[in-house]
Amino acid sequence: MTFTQPTTTNHSSSLKDREIALHQIYQQILERQPYGCERTLLATIEKDFLTNKIGVKRFVKEFGQSEPYLNTFYYTTSNLKFLELCFKHFLGRAPQHHAEIRVHFDRLVHKGVKQLILDLVDSEEYLKAFGCFTVPHPRQPNCYLSPNVYLESNLLNEEQIGRRGRSLPTLYWRQLGLHCDSGVCHLPETYEDIQTTMAQEDLSQVFKLLQYAPAEQVLTTLSPQQKAVLRQAIIKST
Repeated sequence: MTFTQPTTTNHSSSLKDREIALHQIYQQILERQPYGCERTLLATIEKDFLTNKIGVKRFVKEFGQSEPYLNTFYYTTSNLKFLELCFKHFLGRAPQHHAEIRVHFDRLVHKGVKQLILDLVDSEEYLKAFGCFTVPHPRQPNCYLSPNVYLESNLLNEEQIGRRGRSLPTLYWRQLGLHCDSGVCHLPETYEDIQTTMAQEDLSQVFKLLQYAPAEQVLTTLSPQQKAVLRQAIIKST
């Protein structure tokens, strides 16, 4: 994972400094610079930011609810993958565990996508990490909950849009023993590889997720062999 010096602005920042910050915001949250037609939709908040009427946090909050952002990520991905991308874009890390995904999935379903963005940017974690003036960026905490969280944050922060698909979050394709580097997930060479790469406890967690996530979105990403493994894990866990 590549970490750079955080970009920060304040009320006395020059126009050039704010233009640099704006470029960094787009790279972090949109993963590219806006197209011409998108900049037309963003003209008002861009002007407010560049003329010091709003700060970084306010701009991030409004941009996250904008059509350019939602068109790029929300309308073109599964809800589960979108949640993972929100963690990447606004908190600079991958989801830590299934419970965290369930909490935010519930917010997305019951409060809507724009409220989800507001909750992330207004969260205590965002405030501690970036405050009101620092552009969100990939973070490297002093410690991680597990080696998997460290690995998944690295994978997520380094991937490009759609590189590993738009359906299955990194947390799940790793647990399912899939190879998704090409954007399309593939099975390991043998069925035995699946059994050895997927612990029963991980399978049980995936099954629990099906109670919260739309089943058709999760199940359509699984092969017949993987569904069979899931069924075996369910039988053993009951």
